[in-house]
Amino acid sequence: MPTIYQVAERAGVSLSTVSRVLNGKASVNKVLKERVEKAVKELNYRPNSVARSLANNRTDSVGVLVPELNAPFFGDLMQAVESTLRAADKHVIISVGRNCLETEKDAVEFLISRNCDALIMHAEALSDEYLLELNQSKLPVALVNRQVEGLPEACTSLDNEKGGYLATRHLLELGHKDIAYISGPTDKCDASLRLEGHKRALSEAGLPINPQLIFNGDYSEEDGKIGLLELMARDVPFTALVCANDWMASGAISCARDLGMSLPHDLSVVGFDDVVFAHHVFPRLTTVSNPIAEMAEMSAKYILNKVYGQANNVQLYFEPSLVVRESTVKHEG
Repeated sequence: MPTIYQVAERAGVSLSTVSRVLNGKASVNKVLKERVEKAVKELNYRPNSVARSLANNRTDSVGVLVPELNAPFFGDLMQAVESTLRAADKHVIISVGRNCLETEKDAVEFLISRNCDALIMHAEALSDEYLLELNQSKLPVALVNRQVEGLPEACTSLDNEKGGYLATRHLLELGHKDIAYISGPTDKCDASLRLEGHKRALSEAGLPINPQLIFNGDYSEEDGKIGLLELMARDVPFTALVCANDWMASGAISCARDLGMSLPHDLSVVGFDDVVFAHHVFPRLTTVSNPIAEMAEMSAKYILNKVYGQANNVQLYFEPSLVVRESTVKHEG
């Protein structure tokens, strides 16, 4: 395996010049820089990451905190972060928070112990105060799909209220008036805002908000099934259903078909997120697009700017859009 000494000898320069080139220092003569880069390529030299981290006081690694690993939504997030950072020759260390305060704190402490240069987080349970203190006292953070007062430049977020509004307005425009809703956990900001959007659409249409047509779920496929059964057991008729994410919509669709319902004619269903399976379920799911990959990419670019001195353009706020497929039809009643 070639060494930095061999690179210096091949290029005819000092070790310090090779070190400055490898660490991206600007104070290197252009001709010497080209000679070093040529020698590195000819020798197929790979810089020692430990030595580089000692030289610039960085590990070139970024910690990533996600709530879970088995959901396509967070798979898209991790893929976007990893590919963006890898293109800049940085690496990720992933830890899981499971939407639990203590587990999220443990995950953060683990990532800090790995000497990460920064953290990119989709954190559900950690308080704003904790995140502010973390950013100020330990290392820079970027937050995906969350707004924290005091960290405006570090947060990417979606207009979740508008997304909930678009889902319900779509059904209203199709003539549905009796619309049920399966919410995510209402102690989560995104779920609460989506529900508010649903209520706003009903209010604008002059329709009452019936608590009997709202079920609070936990974003799981199983709660989509449980939610539909519970709503039907309340004996309040509805012709359409909005679910606060695609997992719950998938569960509700599966349950409805098991009950012998003909979809979408017996029940129109709208989801939220537009994850990969949304166009594989039957009928294909009408849903609200949640550009999590784009938000995650922007968080990664923010860290590249903040920590590694790059100058990427960063978009912080995203608008949802409705994706119409076959799970919704006009109400003929």
